[in-house]
Amino acid sequence: MIVLLPPSEGKHEPTRGRPLDLDRLVLPELRPTRERVLDALAAVSARPDAPRELGVSPRLADQIARNLTLRTDPTAPAEQVYTGVLYAALDLGTLDPSSRRRAARRLLVVSALFGALRMGDHIPAYRLAMGVDLPPLGPLARLWRPPLAAALPAVVGRGLVLDCRSSAYAAAWTPPPELAPRWVTVQVPGQSHLAKHTRGLVARAVCASPQAPDHPVDLVELLRPLFDVSLESPPTTGRSWRLDVTVRAGGRSG
Repeated sequence: MIVLLPPSEGKHEPTRGRPLDLDRLVLPELRPTRERVLDALAAVSARPDAPRELGVSPRLADQIARNLTLRTDPTAPAEQVYTGVLYAALDLGTLDPSSRRRAARRLLVVSALFGALRMGDHIPAYRLAMGVDLPPLGPLARLWRPPLAAALPAVVGRGLVLDCRSSAYAAAWTPPPELAPRWVTVQVPGQSHLAKHTRGLVARAVCASPQAPDHPVDLVELLRPLFDVSLESPPTTGRSWRLDVTVRAGGRSG
């Protein structure tokens, strides 16, 4: 089973740690694209119009400046670098050792800079979103589609794909038709903050469960003690199941 997560916009900046080593990241076949994005991001970040090109406020100049030294900056595990609402709800540091091992196997972050990461991959803090049209590479979601399409089906294997990504990151990889019967997207009614929080809790609950559900219906049974859930079957061939999730008062797992 794989749980697909987006990264966070906000990131903790490591002050100690080894520099970035692309050879030690998961899915080494993504390295050529990672190299291209790293080089293009550094070039754009050095330009006066970098905030506009990266789609961020000029007040974030210090975060943009990090992009100039990503190859030499200190790194830390992705689970420590990514912060924000979803990752606060996921709260990996408070899981028991068995649940943390499952998180290491089950969680996969889709990244604008690195394509895909495990929680243990060591990365620097950076500023780049998947919705950016990065000169000279173009839209990043489009750039990542071929390499992710080649790499991710093998990562999924025979398990479920639980998709907790936001729409910009979902655009970088659509599970192929043969995986669609095992592809479940999490939908949360309400505003964005609540959706991120709920998806983090769902990912936490899946990591806390010793059993990996084999079918979307099994996923409903796993989550029902903590959430109000409803499951809709795919509207057409090749589309995902839809899992609507609402947190109950006090709901938390692990």
